Amino acid sequence: MTTDIIDRGTGPGPADPAGTTTRRPDSRGSEYAALSREVKKSGLLKRRPVYYSVKVGGNLLLLAAGWTAFALIGQSWWQLVTAAFLAVMFTQTGFIGHDAGHHQIAASKRVNNLLGRVHADLLIGLSYGWWISKHNRHHSHPNHVDRDPDIADGAIAFTEDQARVRSGAYAWLARHQAWLFFPMLLLEGLALHVAGVRALLERTGTTTSRSTKLAEAGLLTAHLVGYLAALFLVLSPLQAVVFLAVHQGLFGLYMGCSFAPNHKGMPMFAKEDKIDFLRRQVLTSRNIRGNRFTDFALGGLNYQIEHHLFPSMPRPGLRPAQQLVRSFCARHGIAYHETGLFNSYAQVLRHLHAVGGPLRPELEY
Repeated sequence: MTTDIIDRGTGPGPADPAGTTTRRPDSRGSEYAALSREVKKSGLLKRRPVYYSVKVGGNLLLLAAGWTAFALIGQSWWQLVTAAFLAVMFTQTGFIGHDAGHHQIAASKRVNNLLGRVHADLLIGLSYGWWISKHNRHHSHPNHVDRDPDIADGAIAFTEDQARVRSGAYAWLARHQAWLFFPMLLLEGLALHVAGVRALLERTGTTTSRSTKLAEAGLLTAHLVGYLAALFLVLSPLQAVVFLAVHQGLFGLYMGCSFAPNHKGMPMFAKEDKIDFLRRQVLTSRNIRGNRFTDFALGGLNYQIEHHLFPSMPRPGLRPAQQLVRSFCARHGIAYHETGLFNSYAQVLRHLHAVGGPLRPELEY
């Protein structure tokens, strides 16, 4: 841990339920406050209703086209092409749900939440409420051990401490996790579905209203029933099972490949470390170099640093914001990490390989 990373008691507070941040009263003189004034002056935080109207409308048309093709093709193994196309569209739909969750789309919280629930719960079968809770905690403490749910101990070990306490099959998994990482992403779609449903069933003692939980449960049920009915009514049983495996597998792989480069293999902080907001977000995030196609394919997540600093910034504002943020970081001596997509995957795999090192008998610790 570098010694210049200290808690200055400034910067935004924790993310609110919308995924945005609220600034503390004493933040006027902080470095983050200075950067915020630059960004606000540039107009990059303003809503983009035309962009999102076209984006949401076009995405819905393509999604509808995919399901129309599915119905017209009927009982055929060519449906595996449809499965691949719908996997792409499910991920793109998830990106819109992500933007809605951060209140990037509309000025109204109610409208954003409505869009988020429709795109997440109804269209792709992921619990919007569960994701909001998990994602807000991640944004508040990225790569912060015991605080960031995205690096919690699970199928993948993200720290050597997590790896060392493993035994049996979990130890074997951690030893080989760098090799198994991409194959495991094929199960990510299914894992997200299961985690969301489980959280909805277990959600007690929260501020979430009963009506909201019932509405979300209804949307998830409608998606699941409609999805399975379409598969098993149109396809043969074997084709339906294979379609489901290909579709959900590629959906999980695409989602995982879009989110994995953002923080994996970047600096991590212990629970007791105190880091100011600006450095907490910049030092733990990795940007991906690319062009407009990269922006589309990764849903704007390739500007992870800018997104973490200004989570409510509409997606079109992230590219121009990059120049402001990068220059600001250079002036203040803050490391700004940016790399190519494939190199980011290499960095992730090297990190996972190193984490599993204590469990490999050929290495001495």
